[in-house]
Amino acid sequence: MLRKEDYRMIDLLKQKGLYLKDIADGLGVSSRTVRRALKRGGPPPRERKRARSKLDAYKQTVDRLLSEGVWNAQVILREIQNEGYVGGYTILREYIQPKRPLRASRATVRFETTPGQQMQSDWGEVIVQIANQPTKVYFCVNELSYSRRFHFWCTNSQDSEHTYEGIIRSLEYFGGTTEEVLVDNQKATVLEHPANGKPYFNARFLDMADHYGLTPKACKPYRARTKGKDERMVGYIKGNFFVRYRAFESWAHLNQLAELWLAQEADQRVQGTVKEVVAERFQREKPALKPLPSLRYDTSYYEFRRVAWDGYIDVRGNRYSVPAELVGQGVAVRIGLDGNLRVFQAETLVAQHLLRSKQAGWSTVMSHHRELWEAVKVEQRSLEAYEEVV
Repeated sequence: MLRKEDYRMIDLLKQKGLYLKDIADGLGVSSRTVRRALKRGGPPPRERKRARSKLDAYKQTVDRLLSEGVWNAQVILREIQNEGYVGGYTILREYIQPKRPLRASRATVRFETTPGQQMQSDWGEVIVQIANQPTKVYFCVNELSYSRRFHFWCTNSQDSEHTYEGIIRSLEYFGGTTEEVLVDNQKATVLEHPANGKPYFNARFLDMADHYGLTPKACKPYRARTKGKDERMVGYIKGNFFVRYRAFESWAHLNQLAELWLAQEADQRVQGTVKEVVAERFQREKPALKPLPSLRYDTSYYEFRRVAWDGYIDVRGNRYSVPAELVGQGVAVRIGLDGNLRVFQAETLVAQHLLRSKQAGWSTVMSHHRELWEAVKVEQRSLEAYEEVV
């Protein structure tokens, strides 16, 4: 390898008329090396050794989060800080910025609404640890279209009853109802939606919506971005809340952390489209919300049963007692999402139980069958009959 002073020597010897081969032999290099040095006109520029960045050790984590759809630099910063990163926010943002063209396009048309006009509803799902077990979590997201304030509730199912419960919990969180609710085309809300026609809504969904004064609206088929604000919130929750929190003690613990995060972070964010703090914008929308009804809508499962000859009904693999006078009659059964089982005869509550597993055995209230036991006649014999036996 030529040293810096060798290049000066090659130049001088060439000026004196020496052949390239003679110059090369004198320096102990090949003629090709001498020729390249003369063509270059001097030594190559010295490469500066790049200083090691504090971010280098965490770039693999950053790239992984980006591949999972997490593009919020503040969220990524918090994650790598948990791994020991001590650098600043600016160097992280500069590393992410050139990669943003790789992000899937979210281009869509935004339709702004007036305060109190619309709430958008949708579902998302993730897998997290609950009580040390990997668990699929469904979360119902409801967002006020004007202020962008949103609420979400996590549960283990996205059927009709849980959908209505999620919507109601959000209305209670907002402290009022909107004029309309925009939903996707899941069967819990929309039974059928012809491409060029009006949607046919689930009857019970209409009943719930009417109870809260909501006019139901449905996205056009295959056009979920009609409610793009709420679609975006599903991704926001996955990329923020479920990145910060990944393990929970119980379902109750999960929903407690969710509402804490909503108050401390989601409500305090500056929303990118309207460029306002969500909580402050909500204060202008709040007076436009309609008051909640005095009676909460019952989201329990609703079923019918016929009382068996022994005064029990069969529900989900177990048996539950009802008053004996109802033997042979039909009763209505409501099963709450909290596991509370209520039995009605017409509009009258006649029995109440907590759901039990099949292994736990039948659930019996002794007063239900007192008349049956009293009707049983037991033959009584005199003790003299036994005295005769030798």
